[in-house]
Amino acid sequence: MRKSRLILTVLATSLEEIALAAFILWGLPRLGVKIPLGGLIAMMAGLAAYGIISYRLGIRALMRKPLAGLTDMAGCKGKVIEPLAPVGIIRISSELWEAKSTDHRIEVGEEVIVVGRDGLRLMVHKCNPGLEEGSQAESSSGDN
Repeated sequence: MRKSRLILTVLATSLEEIALAAFILWGLPRLGVKIPLGGLIAMMAGLAAYGIISYRLGIRALMRKPLAGLTDMAGCKGKVIEPLAPVGIIRISSELWEAKSTDHRIEVGEEVIVVGRDGLRLMVHKCNPGLEEGSQAESSSGDN
């Protein structure tokens, strides 16, 4: 599959360059514009390099699996990028999300946990590992 995509990309890029070269060699002189052969070669080389680089970057991005989806965000931890007062931006893995604090202002750099969503906005609260462990310890000691 990847090889056929590469062949199609090379073929499409070649056809584009042939069409552009034909226009420059025969179309522009009829309009009174003359481009030297060296300029044409430099343009074609630049266009080929651009095509190869954009293909390589594009295929890498398309083949990468998404890190997190909106449906399975609950419970994910992230870091605050813009203060949540109450709305701001958080980073989960390498993705940026708009988020709203469920209770109070959360500063940049603090860790948050996703508790829900409202449309495309994540609902979060500040992650307090010591408090969560303490509440579990209290509930287990209360059972005894």
